[in-house]
Amino acid sequence: MVVSETGVAGAPEEVPEEVKEEAEEAPKEAEEAEKAVETSEERYRPPKPSLSPEQERLLKVRREINRKRPRFIRMNSWYLARLPDSWRNPSRSLDNKIRLQKKGFPAKVKVGYRNPRLVRGLHPSGFEEVLVHNPRELEGLDPSRHAVRIASGVGRKKRAEIIRRAQELGLRVLNVGGGIA
Repeated sequence: MVVSETGVAGAPEEVPEEVKEEAEEAPKEAEEAEKAVETSEERYRPPKPSLSPEQERLLKVRREINRKRPRFIRMNSWYLARLPDSWRNPSRSLDNKIRLQKKGFPAKVKVGYRNPRLVRGLHPSGFEEVLVHNPRELEGLDPSRHAVRIASGVGRKKRAEIIRRAQELGLRVLNVGGGIA
């Protein structure tokens, strides 16, 4: 039941034509904005790597190995503030407990912790990373195998050129960054 301005119940209230036109235009503008967003997303989608089933399996294995791998730290770094946590090989010293692999001490680096050879050095997405300093270095890269990482010393202007050229060539850029594209 609709109550009009006059207070009479049941009579539909009339809406001015200007309000109707504004109401019709608002959804149209929203639809156009959505289409613009969709077209910008459709314009560039980074490719996926072409991996063999064995490589896909080994990437999953590598993720599991990395999850279980212990944190390798330097002997006595946990109570000597002057020592960094970074790994040093405990090959010297008669009493080094990590070298002797004593229970209760951090794990020693061994070859058994290594990743599978077929996927060693690959980005987690499965691409081979290529460090790029300028747009010329993009030539000759395979979009199904290589992904581009822009060097940290590259400025904003050249970075934008590299990103634009990589999109033209269909290459994935791993560190696009915000606000530039």
